[in-house]
Amino acid sequence: MRTQNSLLQDLRQALPQLRSQIYFKASLTALSHAMEDLVLSGTDQPLVIANFQQERFYRQEAPRYQKIGEITDQVYVLAAPETAFNEGAVSYTTIALSPDDHLAQEWHLVIVGHHYSACLVCREHAAPIGTPSLDEVRQFQGFWTFDPSITIQAARLLLERIVVYRPELTPKVRIAEREYGLIEQDSLAQIQTEIDPNLFVDRMVNYLQASQYRLLNAYRTIASQEQKERLINSIATAIRRSLNPEQILNVTVTELGRVFGASRCLLHRDQSDYPLVEYESIAPGLVSLRGQVWSLAAHPLFQAASGQTQNGTLDSERTITIADVSQDLGIQSDLALQAQLQSYQIAACLMVPIRYRGTSLGLLELHQPEAHIWKADEVALVETISTQVAVALMQAQAYSRLETLNHQLADLEKTQSNLIAIVGHELRTPLSTIRVCLESLATEPDMPIEFQQVMLETALEDSERLRKLVQDFLTLSRLESGTVRWLVEPISCQECLELVLSRYTSGRDHPQIVLDIDDPLPLVLVDGDGLIEVLNKLLDNACKFTPADGKITIRTQLAEKTDCDRANVQLEIVIADTGRGIEPNRLEAVFERFSQEEGFLQRTVGGTGLGLAICQRTIESMGGTIWAESRGKNQGSEFHFTVKVA
Repeated sequence: MRTQNSLLQDLRQALPQLRSQIYFKASLTALSHAMEDLVLSGTDQPLVIANFQQERFYRQEAPRYQKIGEITDQVYVLAAPETAFNEGAVSYTTIALSPDDHLAQEWHLVIVGHHYSACLVCREHAAPIGTPSLDEVRQFQGFWTFDPSITIQAARLLLERIVVYRPELTPKVRIAEREYGLIEQDSLAQIQTEIDPNLFVDRMVNYLQASQYRLLNAYRTIASQEQKERLINSIATAIRRSLNPEQILNVTVTELGRVFGASRCLLHRDQSDYPLVEYESIAPGLVSLRGQVWSLAAHPLFQAASGQTQNGTLDSERTITIADVSQDLGIQSDLALQAQLQSYQIAACLMVPIRYRGTSLGLLELHQPEAHIWKADEVALVETISTQVAVALMQAQAYSRLETLNHQLADLEKTQSNLIAIVGHELRTPLSTIRVCLESLATEPDMPIEFQQVMLETALEDSERLRKLVQDFLTLSRLESGTVRWLVEPISCQECLELVLSRYTSGRDHPQIVLDIDDPLPLVLVDGDGLIEVLNKLLDNACKFTPADGKITIRTQLAEKTDCDRANVQLEIVIADTGRGIEPNRLEAVFERFSQEEGFLQRTVGGTGLGLAICQRTIESMGGTIWAESRGKNQGSEFHFTVKVA
């Protein structure tokens, strides 16, 4: 069933003097409640007709109309049904509107009593495009009045519609028309407006303020949610833009502290048994905990939050919330901890573990200076941030590992390039010399005997050079793979030095070698062959880069004792030269494979650059250390290494 006109249109046709206005739903709700209070607080038993558009709007006001129905038996409630609107025992009459009826788009409240009348008639007005779709800001067009003539006219039109929908109510409607003077023309004089305007206005203002308060709370909730979403987005943006853990964690504590208004926000990573506070955001005037070992780390609450049991194993994830430290029995049992919490102005705290796939990465803490009940959404937010931080840390760690692998790959490629260069130069040169010498001996049988002798000696020298080169490759490979097994025993260091120096006879063209050693030298715990190999290579290296008129000095000294145990005393051996020297920034690099102090040296002085790498790995594998010292180019150099004293 469909009517042609809405009630608002019918009233405008009957009463052209009516002027409509635009109202928000919040205003109409306050006005309706004030009008209903006239019935609930008065002694009159008026006719009440209310139209709620849809059943869901009526359900919100059903308790009020249940009370109104107990005051007067002439209460009619209209709405377009959505469930079982006509079912149920109520103290008023319900009329189910057809969904396509114009009344289903209107909001009516008509009250006709013996001593007052009130009327509200509005039709929902389409909101402008872009208006927020909040229920409280829905717009209606219509009017409200206490004028008896308008109110009676609205009541008559609505009662006619009610009879159309429910003919069986005709007798009850006729009684209402006679009782409230809706038929007689002179009945208007019988209604005297006895409404206290101050009381009505007070009630309406109260309802408006209550509505605004609810709206304000809704906006605060939305703003809080927006702020939290902005926090998550800002941290997520920091994670996307940076793989630097320092930047990510600093952003985390700063934003968390700002959003929660916390007096202190801490973050420390699980890098030791006594984690330091590495990242902190604090309110002005508070004492900083940055760089300190926070006392809660030793407290059972901290262990539960970080997922660590007393034996150091990982436990299940737990978030710890303490609303009031003065009421926590665990904290109150520890007087020292209680005093420390008071000194740092901590009355409430929230501890959330940072975990990734069961691995503990750290802990987030929020402190409040006063007792604070941590809400579920607050805890959920911090846990969400904790999850993002964990992912960020793992991403940064993966990136760091990837960078390390890239550097290792670059080193490997460099090593391969050097190896190719070494093989192409150091191996090819002696092989070519040996080939030329042997071919000359084979093709020139009449060659003088002295030339034959020179050819043979040259071939033998280059074959020995080739043997040493191959041996260096094999030695370094075995040292790096850990397959070398040293026979460590007490050895006379003096005898090893004499054996090495015997190679350097006075007839050979080499720098002067001077000994500056204690007599006698103590026995040392080394592998004899390994020590001789190191001495040979260091002396060869010194001779290679020192001119013939230079000097090489070998000196020894006992290293300082670290305790009274003589087994920890070490002998330091120094081989110093007056040669080309080493730039300070290259002192560590000279021990790398294929490394020489300067590139041009590879052209002026032969060698593979493996000797010092072999020395370093040999000394370190026998429990000693080796290092180089130099004042710079052309300032000479010193190579120091230590071995244990037997």
